[in-house]
Amino acid sequence: QVQLVESGGGLVQPGGSLRLSCAASTGIFSIYAMGWYRQAPGKQRELVAAITSGGSTNYADSVKGRFTISRDNAKNTVYLQMNSLKPEDTAAYYCKVGVHARGDYWGQGTQVTVSS
Repeated sequence: QVQLVESGGGLVQPGGSLRLSCAASTGIFSIYAMGWYRQAPGKQRELVAAITSGGSTNYADSVKGRFTISRDNAKNTVYLQMNSLKPEDTAAYYCKVGVHARGDYWGQGTQVTVSS
């Protein structure tokens, strides 16, 4: 049974920072990729950032230079450091984990609201 637990969302003023965490329990199965997606009301879910087991990363153009994705392989945890937040970053953020021989799994989502 694969379980994901997200934390770190909340309300922040424009220009502020938040750090999201997603801890994965995968049993004996290893993880090959981890990422963060977001979905704003009325919009499709979109990729924010992703990182492979080797540490290669990719980012949505809208967050490059402001967000940083990282992972702790020993803890099966992925992080998203979000700086210089803008109102348009407001969304529900979901982590996604790719597990060998098990497929992809999604976290429950955590709300990020950027507002003054």
